[in-house]
Amino acid sequence: MEPSARKTFNENFTAERYNELLVSLNKGLESPIAFRVAETPVFLTEDFKNKLITAGNDIITVILQPDFKQLTERAIPEKWRLPNENDHPHFIALDFGVCSDGNGNIVPKLIELQGFPSLFGFQVNLAENYVKAFKIADEWSVYFSGLDESSYIDLLKRTIIGECDPEEVVLMDVNAHHQKTAVDFEYTRKYIGTPVVSLEELEQEGSQLFYRAGAEKRRIKRIYNRLIFDEIEGDPDIFDKVVDIRQSLDVEWITHPNWFYRVSKFTMPFFKGDYIPKTQFLHMVKAIPADLENYVLKPLFSFAGQGVIIDVSKNDIENIKDPENWILQEKVNYEPVLQAPDGGVKVEIRLLYLWPNGDDKPTLAINLARLSKGKMIGVRYNKDFDWVGGTIAFMK
Repeated sequence: MEPSARKTFNENFTAERYNELLVSLNKGLESPIAFRVAETPVFLTEDFKNKLITAGNDIITVILQPDFKQLTERAIPEKWRLPNENDHPHFIALDFGVCSDGNGNIVPKLIELQGFPSLFGFQVNLAENYVKAFKIADEWSVYFSGLDESSYIDLLKRTIIGECDPEEVVLMDVNAHHQKTAVDFEYTRKYIGTPVVSLEELEQEGSQLFYRAGAEKRRIKRIYNRLIFDEIEGDPDIFDKVVDIRQSLDVEWITHPNWFYRVSKFTMPFFKGDYIPKTQFLHMVKAIPADLENYVLKPLFSFAGQGVIIDVSKNDIENIKDPENWILQEKVNYEPVLQAPDGGVKVEIRLLYLWPNGDDKPTLAINLARLSKGKMIGVRYNKDFDWVGGTIAFMK
């Protein structure tokens, strides 16, 4: 973390400025932001930024392999496998913990990844408001690959809207208007013009889908998909009540739901490198490691950290009835590198890539960061702390 920028920020921080940030972020929204926004952004050194880029490139190289689909066929649960899959994910998100390598060096370590969108709209507004509230100098940017806000939004439009009219593209999620990430949906609509619809608002005629804009019924040609099947897994009768989106429909998925599974924890064992923790499919582990305190056990088909066993025992492993659906991963130890007024804070940085149709490879575009003082990154582990929550990383 860049020490001089941190020192300047902390010296000039006031609770009043933080409150101004929150008021500004919530201004004009249909409902308040449903997750905690941290008191501070992250300021990266040039060296750490370059390490992140290198780590991301190593992973993207594997995803670009011609046999990647073959490697990841088993990742897709049959009941959630959709037809008409395209050739690549339109979004990639890579989560890196900021860690020590044991030799005094601060390095990124891959935690998880997803072939699925993240807060591509909200992060633009969040960066603007940090700059405004805390007078962050122009030399700092949240964008990669030579992008600025204008060219980033152009890339976002090219990825999501393509050659369609914005009104032919919908951002779709289950209960879209009441999701925790609804603020991102609002800003996406503001920046690129796509309407926001819930799963239950879709209407079907033959193989075509429609939505209502007032009294008018409009055709949907593309779905900017924000629906994760985990969220409807608990309702076995869901598709008796809404359009069964698993059909072969005359619509293009941005991104196709199969990619959520292909680019996921399932892919971790295929990566190698300095910034990748050792990961094995549990059914391929020949001998249980003696130092299990240095490993975590993760279910392949779960969302938002559910089911992860942090303090692994031999008994835990032996009791797993479907080891082919679990991974044993070397534990990553976050280093509390961000200095808050009351001590160190752990940092996780999500690299966000956009991959429009027609491009040979994804573009590293923007980022998301999360701060934690708890045992893990995430809301449930940080309920009683400040200087934690969602934020963004600035780079020179």
